[in-house]
Amino acid sequence: MMLARQPLNFWELTYGSTLGLGVRYLLFAGIAWLLGYWIFKRSWFHRKIVARFPSSHEVWREIGYSALSMMIFGVVGAATVYASRQGWTQMYGKISKHGLLWFWLSIGCAIVIHDAWFYWTHRLMHHRKLFRWFHRVHHLSHNPTPWAAYAFSPLEALVQALIFPLLVVVMPMHTYAFGLFMMWQIVFNIAGHMGYEFHPRWLMRSPLRYVINTPTNHIMHHEKLRGNYGLYFNFWDRLMGTNHEAYERRFEEVTSRAKGPSSTPPSTPVDSRCD
Repeated sequence: MMLARQPLNFWELTYGSTLGLGVRYLLFAGIAWLLGYWIFKRSWFHRKIVARFPSSHEVWREIGYSALSMMIFGVVGAATVYASRQGWTQMYGKISKHGLLWFWLSIGCAIVIHDAWFYWTHRLMHHRKLFRWFHRVHHLSHNPTPWAAYAFSPLEALVQALIFPLLVVVMPMHTYAFGLFMMWQIVFNIAGHMGYEFHPRWLMRSPLRYVINTPTNHIMHHEKLRGNYGLYFNFWDRLMGTNHEAYERRFEEVTSRAKGPSSTPPSTPVDSRCD
């Protein structure tokens, strides 16, 4: 007679949550790295926002801090699942409970809530009394790569991970909808740190510039250490006047570069480490 499988305990949940996040990070960041820093390194270089490649030391630092952050995310993720099992959140398991329409709307709401959470916590962490303890680690990457997506200090990792329980406390969310949101946020985060501008030049000449955020916007934040605090959207920065004054000009410059011999990667010992 087989015994029934007991529910996973907290540490098993932590292990599973960390492992799942780590696999997604390695998969998506690895694909982005393979495309942008190996296969299409030369043909895409004219769209490289910072026109050079980082050293291997910088890349390994980003991976190391990201690994630490994912452990913290795993603990918070496990706590969120545990809280849901206790009935302390609004996470649910049957789509019929709230319907298919809300299933998809909840993902959109999660993205909007996360964007607001990120903007205001990010901006707060730039306060001179908090920056050193919370946000300095992330700004060690002045020319970030896809591996920098989760390169946070432990305190910043905790702040960013708190979006997990926040979402399922403030609104009903199906477990699969939450999983799709998690997929969205890691893909967008990696794309924003990839170092290449993939949006078309006409974006800044259309109303979409008021809504859509771009890799140029975030890479400039890494360069300048001020302004451009948004994540998915650009409306908080525009509303609060925190877009860097040179943002749109920089976007135009990056997207106007001609592809050709003048835009090939510089041949230096540092750059060759990423060959």
